[in-house]
Amino acid sequence: MKCSSTEILIAKKDSMNITYDLKKLKPKHMKANFEGTRGKGLKAISLILFLVILNACQTKNFAVVINSISSPGKINTIEFFLDENGTPRYLVKHGNKTVIDSSSMSFDFKGQDPMNAGFVIKNTSEKDFNETWEMPWGEQRNVVNKYKELMVELEEASGAKRPLNIYFRAYDDGIAFRYEFPKQAGVDSLTILDENTEFQLTGDHTCWWNPGDWDSSEHLYYTDSLSKIDALELKKNELANSHIVDNSVLTPLTMRTKEGVHIAFHEANLTDYAGMTLKLGGDNFLLTSELVGSDRLGYKAKCALPFVTPWRTIQIADKATQLLESRLIENLNERNKIGDVSYFAPKKYVGIWWEMHIGKSTWDLASGKHGATTENAKKYIDFAAANGLKGILVEGWNTGWEHWIGFEDREGVFDFVTPYPDYDLKEVVRYGKEKGVELIMHNETSAAPRTYDKQMDTAYKMMHQLGIHSVKTGYVGPIIPKGEYHDGQWMVNHYQRVVEKGAQYQVAIDVHEPIKPTGLRRTYPNLVAAEGARGQEFNAWSNDGGNPPEHLPILAFTRMLAGPMDFTPGIFEISLPSKPHNQINTTLAQQLALYVVIYSPVQMAADLPENYKGQPAFQFIKDVGVDWEQTVVLNGEVGDFVSIAREERETGNWFVGGITDENQREITIDFSFLKDGKKYEAVIYQDGKKAHYKRNPTDIEIVKVTIDKNTKQTLKLAEGGGFAISLKLIK
Repeated sequence: MKCSSTEILIAKKDSMNITYDLKKLKPKHMKANFEGTRGKGLKAISLILFLVILNACQTKNFAVVINSISSPGKINTIEFFLDENGTPRYLVKHGNKTVIDSSSMSFDFKGQDPMNAGFVIKNTSEKDFNETWEMPWGEQRNVVNKYKELMVELEEASGAKRPLNIYFRAYDDGIAFRYEFPKQAGVDSLTILDENTEFQLTGDHTCWWNPGDWDSSEHLYYTDSLSKIDALELKKNELANSHIVDNSVLTPLTMRTKEGVHIAFHEANLTDYAGMTLKLGGDNFLLTSELVGSDRLGYKAKCALPFVTPWRTIQIADKATQLLESRLIENLNERNKIGDVSYFAPKKYVGIWWEMHIGKSTWDLASGKHGATTENAKKYIDFAAANGLKGILVEGWNTGWEHWIGFEDREGVFDFVTPYPDYDLKEVVRYGKEKGVELIMHNETSAAPRTYDKQMDTAYKMMHQLGIHSVKTGYVGPIIPKGEYHDGQWMVNHYQRVVEKGAQYQVAIDVHEPIKPTGLRRTYPNLVAAEGARGQEFNAWSNDGGNPPEHLPILAFTRMLAGPMDFTPGIFEISLPSKPHNQINTTLAQQLALYVVIYSPVQMAADLPENYKGQPAFQFIKDVGVDWEQTVVLNGEVGDFVSIAREERETGNWFVGGITDENQREITIDFSFLKDGKKYEAVIYQDGKKAHYKRNPTDIEIVKVTIDKNTKQTLKLAEGGGFAISLKLIK
């Protein structure tokens, strides 16, 4: 196909229209004209010329209206225009490099024509925004939210003349956009069959990905060039719930260009909509949004008018470490809606949990090895109290565990207020309060959320009456009713009801088998943590050798971009003697480092109490903070290594953690982040000289030194190893 004309009409709102003849416009003229029009309202001429050639236009003359917005520091730019068919398109630049090329935006509906072309721009508006807001708990106390916004009001030129608004926000750490569907005459809702948002990449980037499973995010991550990704190869999976429908990937999806620019795709403020996966589009490096559908109802999402979609987010960084410093996802959510959450305090906790995974006890009573007994809970409480740990999780306390996983008829199995006869709930709560240890409630739903919905008010009212202020929820298995999925709109709304019910009764939520976080913790700060990835327990019972050493250095730059993760670190008996075919694929020093690297305001000392006794390294778990004044990402590369420093709120103490993959390496820590004129007592927990994650994982050295901001320290990390440092201010 060839262009039938060499003329282009380029228009800019509130400026003149100019026609260029391609035969006369040489590349140097393109550059000269582009640079010469800066500051005069006419932008991206060379881009449009390129697009015309690329798209092989067939029209003689057509207008392309360019609207653009740049981030406050001029680092990232979004350009929006309608092509010759009236199709909305956008493009993203990082500096002078295009990172997302011309990409279309469209929707398919049930009972209505698609929204994919024939639009005209009715109006545009811009605004600047700058605020600093405080996290009640988090990786840092103060968050700067500074961006420039462009809002484009579109309307179909003919037919029903349906409206569509698009909001673009440009930040220095990335960009975001969302769709707004205003009211339509005679229409009260829209049933969405597909959202077709394109992300046209500019090359075959290196990607760290896991499959676009509608029902689980507990897959390993893989490292491939974009063109080599084949998610369908993973359809045969050991997970209890897995539903991979096409060659798609989950978000956050992190990638690196050949020039070293890092890009991460995700979404923010996912409410009353379906979760988004990204479908691969063949050889042209195209990603397209693929919403998680409802097989039961036959659509992706049904939304009452007016409504807005979640934000489509692209974090952009020159270095991998800058991705971890971004608060883009949280900034795109609304301000705190529920007020004071001082009833929740970030904490370290122990629990009756790991002993089930290694076969010492069971969740159910009928086995004769029931773990959740009053006596056992008191043993854990005593250990927590003696070591300054403030919480205890007890799984398997309530009736129903004999019939929960692997059964089709799981509705009505669990009772969320009735304990087994060998577990005295009120006595455990009383004893814990006496010792200064708060019970963390556990509500496993067995992926039967309608049962949970029916009992939710009663269960949360009981927690409130007992003074229990946090709960770990779970959704193991395929969702009931059949045809719904963990990441679909139906479940999005269920998870939202749980968070709102928790807020009503002053209960914080740590959700397992969730949708990956989308920053809602800003709006609902009682949503404190989530799983949403392949966690520690896979090391105890998976059939593939557990999590490989590269898993955690990948996780830090992918899943952790979404929000806090309850990974459950701190396993000291790494060889797992009761599980001869399994092992933790880290050193002991790396298990300590995870308390800093993998962020959560609730951190578990996950091993059995007896495995910590007589272990000097346990001191780090006792000392390490869980609530942070600020975070400094020191160095790292995706899938290879990362080191992070965090300052504890109130105390001024710092903690540093670093981890590596299967390769040994040396990492130099520059302590220039410390305060001027202050000295710190540093306790360094590092891999021993013979440490190796398989051959000798528990070899650890502990040294004490005095450090100030002028200190630089080089540490050697063993294969699968790490280091942890506590820095206490010398007063």
